[in-house]
Amino acid sequence: MSLRILVSGASVAGNTAAWWLGRLGHDVTVIERAAEFRDGGQNIDVRGIGREVLRRMGLEEAALERGTGEEGTTWIDEDGEVVARFATDEIDGDGPTAEMEILRGDLARLLYEPAREYATYRFGEAIERIADDGERARVTFVGGATESFDLVVVAEGVGSRTRERLFPGENDPRWMDLTIAYFTIPRAPDDNRMWRWYNATGGRSISLRPDRHGTTRASLTIQQPPGGEHEWDVERQKAYMRERFTDAGWQADRVLAGMHDTQDFYFDVLRQVRLKRWSSGRVVLTGDAAWCATPLAGIGATLAVTGAYVLASEVHRGSDVTAALAAYEAAMRPMVEDGQGVPKIAPRMMHPRSRLGIHLLHGALGLASRPTVRNLAAKVFASEPKAPDLSAYPVAADP
Repeated sequence: MSLRILVSGASVAGNTAAWWLGRLGHDVTVIERAAEFRDGGQNIDVRGIGREVLRRMGLEEAALERGTGEEGTTWIDEDGEVVARFATDEIDGDGPTAEMEILRGDLARLLYEPAREYATYRFGEAIERIADDGERARVTFVGGATESFDLVVVAEGVGSRTRERLFPGENDPRWMDLTIAYFTIPRAPDDNRMWRWYNATGGRSISLRPDRHGTTRASLTIQQPPGGEHEWDVERQKAYMRERFTDAGWQADRVLAGMHDTQDFYFDVLRQVRLKRWSSGRVVLTGDAAWCATPLAGIGATLAVTGAYVLASEVHRGSDVTAALAAYEAAMRPMVEDGQGVPKIAPRMMHPRSRLGIHLLHGALGLASRPTVRNLAAKVFASEPKAPDLSAYPVAADP
């Protein structure tokens, strides 16, 4: 039975859901608040079961070809000297850098382009409210138009407005005590193909990562309790980061100068989304809107493509939408809960506050990167969460 389905959000989870639902014969409309497709974003990776989903879509090789070219991860001191090195060609399997490292925008576009064949996209559109009687969801859009759907899939971000309206007070966020600014800066002659991680005192770090567009992706991180900084306007956020990192050393001056001119500044106070349910009537959440695990988990993109695929498959398998949504949640809960199990001590350990703490961290990482133990140590950065059984779900060849 073909359903009329609305997907809100045109990033990784939303585009994956649209691809599968549309290809499986449903009438799919995707709306996106932004006026046009958003290409920007920082490095993400897809591992394990997420790659299997891309493989079933025929997109795994294309995703690898669009990779950032990152060749590994290094921790460096204030002089730029390497104190620990995990190169991808020296590790069996994935380590801190995965084989499939790709920019968020590049992966979203890779999914969006074929999804347009199976779904109708409307940019500059968003949900104002939903009236749900259990049989149909009547959606009123911000522009005033109203339409009815058999199912509404909310595939928005961690701060989803639609989620907060439809599940008021139900999100019990787990704050991870990290404040991060991400942005793109010009590439410098000494930038290499490694992810370079620099620690400064006061729980601060600077990260520089390569991309395939001739620029460098930068991040500034502070380990501290949340203070509502994510609600500030951009200029106040930038001023705050300038103040905090002025004396950080290494390439702080270059990064702060790049932050001033960047066109894709993104700031967040990391928190996990934790809900006891992901659906209500004819509305269902997926991706970060349902379960944001934060970048600390290292599986955000993997969860996004896997969850969207499981949701589409369960909806297509049965005629009862309520039962399908329950099956989707049962399949994905173990993976999400496992992925959200990052101990809060981890960011504190990786962001020491004193010079002695940084010295001890560098010593431990240097030891872990030695040839005799680095494969074992790399598994700490790339542990696989519990994953749903995909054996009963469709592959691209058999819709």
